[in-house]
Amino acid sequence: MHPDIQSYNNKQTAADGEICDLLAGIIDQELTKAESKIWHAHPVWFLDSNPIVGYSKQKKGMRLMFWSGADFDEEGLNVVGEKFKDASAFYKHVSEINTKDLKRWLAKSKKIQWDYKNIVKRKGKLERLK
Repeated sequence: MHPDIQSYNNKQTAADGEICDLLAGIIDQELTKAESKIWHAHPVWFLDSNPIVGYSKQKKGMRLMFWSGADFDEEGLNVVGEKFKDASAFYKHVSEINTKDLKRWLAKSKKIQWDYKNIVKRKGKLERLK
């Protein structure tokens, strides 16, 4: 795990830290070619400089967000963004994380991607990469 991400996880409450550690461990295991770092104050994983998945603390709980998740067609990613192609799941306890679902979503995140890396250059317009 990237040291900055471990530091982020360590700053969370005990319950949220468990969620973060499990998420980061599985993401690192499944996205072996991804670059991970703290981006806009939250852990994010990138493939070819394109943001793929990340998590952050929100009022509803720990938010796991897939930038292209709206096209995954997954019930568990039920919080879909209004403006872009993101979709999220929220967790209040580590026991709520279904690791089989998470691994399936991560597999889809490699195959289904929108080009967020160039969104500013394209003036907010997203193009499908994969």
